[in-house]
Amino acid sequence: MTVFDTFVIVDWSAKAAPSRARASADAIWIGVSRGDAAAVSTYHRTRQDAFEHLVRILEEELRQGRKVFAGFDFPFGYPAGLAVRVTGQPSAFSLWEWLESAVTDSAQNANNRFEVASQLNRLFPGVGPFWGRPSTETADIPERGTDRQGHGLTERRHVEQAIPRAQTGWKLYTTGSVGSQTLLGLPRLQALRRHFGDALAVWPFEKAEARIVLAEVYPSLIDPLVKTQIAGRADAIKDDVQVRLLAEAFAQLQKEGAFEALLDLPDLAEIAEEGWILGAGHEAALLRAARAALLPDLQPPRLRNDCFALPAGVNWTPVDQALTHLRQNLTTVVGTETIATATALHRVLGQDAVALRSNPPTANSAVDGYGFAHASTGAGRQVLPLVEGRSAAGAAYGGTVPSGHAIRILTGAAIPPGVDTVVLQEDVTVGQGHIAFEGPVKPRANTRQAGEDIPAEAKAVSRGQVLRAPDLALLSAVGLPEVQVFNRLRVGVLSTGDEIVPVGSTMDPASTYDANRPMLLALAQGWGHVPVDLGHVGDNRAELRARLDQAAMQSDVILTSGGASAGDEDHVSALLTEAGAMQSWRIAVKPGRPLALGLWRGVPVFGLPGNPVAALVCTLIFGRPAFQVLAGAEWTEPMGFMVPAAFEKRKKPGRREYLRARLTAEGHAEVFKSEGSGRISGLSWATGLVEIEDGARNIAPGDPVRFIPYGSFGI
Repeated sequence: MTVFDTFVIVDWSAKAAPSRARASADAIWIGVSRGDAAAVSTYHRTRQDAFEHLVRILEEELRQGRKVFAGFDFPFGYPAGLAVRVTGQPSAFSLWEWLESAVTDSAQNANNRFEVASQLNRLFPGVGPFWGRPSTETADIPERGTDRQGHGLTERRHVEQAIPRAQTGWKLYTTGSVGSQTLLGLPRLQALRRHFGDALAVWPFEKAEARIVLAEVYPSLIDPLVKTQIAGRADAIKDDVQVRLLAEAFAQLQKEGAFEALLDLPDLAEIAEEGWILGAGHEAALLRAARAALLPDLQPPRLRNDCFALPAGVNWTPVDQALTHLRQNLTTVVGTETIATATALHRVLGQDAVALRSNPPTANSAVDGYGFAHASTGAGRQVLPLVEGRSAAGAAYGGTVPSGHAIRILTGAAIPPGVDTVVLQEDVTVGQGHIAFEGPVKPRANTRQAGEDIPAEAKAVSRGQVLRAPDLALLSAVGLPEVQVFNRLRVGVLSTGDEIVPVGSTMDPASTYDANRPMLLALAQGWGHVPVDLGHVGDNRAELRARLDQAAMQSDVILTSGGASAGDEDHVSALLTEAGAMQSWRIAVKPGRPLALGLWRGVPVFGLPGNPVAALVCTLIFGRPAFQVLAGAEWTEPMGFMVPAAFEKRKKPGRREYLRARLTAEGHAEVFKSEGSGRISGLSWATGLVEIEDGARNIAPGDPVRFIPYGSFGI
């Protein structure tokens, strides 16, 4: 097993002169994480200064007997074929040695990288592969990538195909000129190899078993978190933050025993020449580790003892006021965990899910047809020569399509450089290596732009979302193999009362079968929570106290049925009152009314009426949205709709009523034959509830009433 004591991350620079004396982004930053101490960083104005500092760090670590991982943010290789053409060997190290002898890089950053790139380009046919230069530099390097053609090398390494937003090593000039950093960085790595000899290994070309291991890293894998750390901080420098944070992320993964997994490689022969980015394919794990390093295990806040207290003087509580009070005073009570996206159905998202890559990840064709540069066409008959090869989904064309040429392209295929427009194959005549079609064609016709659905680093799904199958599809499409979710809310269910007995245990008519407990456990499970069966307790206060103590250790919220009012045998209310954290709500609702709310050893308790009809209605109306908040989700109200009544009713003002109901074949709401709360059969007969507002109401057949289907309550 590979175990490192120290993690070093280097953010390289290709500046041609020393960086500013004052710390800035356009320079070299080195971050170091060692042990449990916070990572530190240093600022370096020149490559020579950074190299010497790095050598001192590595030498000191060796003297102290520590093993070091050092990551550098530029490619350790080029697309397969360059090393062979330059050195005769398909080996990254052979190219490193060649570059060390060819590149000059002074102590003040003056260098000959454009001359070296020009020399390399002359080894290949056509134009390229290196591109991008100031106007004063050699013409052997084209100014634009689209000017290249016929050099025979692919545009991207295999690992860069897996991370489309990664810049390629061919680009030498302007923003994202990774090619210049690589030309000036690889000779320094070769110098480290010479200096440290067998004490140093380079992954993935060598096993990560030496005392010093170098590897290519890509700090943008944790860019979403870096952005949150620098947001609103005028003095924050992204390069500084990301080297420290990435070093701490790797250290965190090692603490968790997960770093070793980053060293697993795909079975590709080209890796011996191209290299690989450590962490590619593990973006979600890196982000999670970086967050864990920033925020050690945090526990959700405890609910206040008075969170259920109503304003002074309130006796009868209207339903809307009770719901508002719950919504404003409850908070999440569960922690988080990271799980595979594929297993996250019905889980509550614990943080905003940020796209690791765009969807689509690259511009692609919407049809089968032929692609070309729009600027090379016009009105009337258009005839373009075809390049050899094609671009297909999963098998992108490796070169650049020259201006005035076309390429065969299939639906979903990546649009290669030099192409921005696709003409439908049905509108084309093909023959003798050419295509003909009528112009003009609309610019960017039949193409999908990279990120037109969701761009990389954009929020894909919001914290608190209860994940559905479509959400899992989206999370997967934007490259998130893992997501942070809230732990499932543990809902304890306890029945109380001497009259309650197990189902089928007796035929004594004085006993009541326990109908509430299986109903409430099933509701909890159906809502995605963990049902915890706390059993039954008779009218014994000491036994109930012990059972509640046990329940507080097993549950995040406790549901009791029976004992919620103020009678002599209503022990739930009495115990909550003794604990000083009980509020008895007389809610203006039918069925329902008494609802005991309180905390037992910091765990919220919902004391429901013992009648199953009232228990179900109170759980649907008050329990379900409250549980959602406790579980980390958003408070949601049930969706209802107006339908004609198939019944008549005279209702007095003062209480909101919920009638067991279902829809007729004509779409009218009929209600159960009896409103008696003892008629449990009405719960099964119904498919929803009719909600009648608080005021007086005379309802005649055909009048509009609000019907809330059971489905709106998640059952």
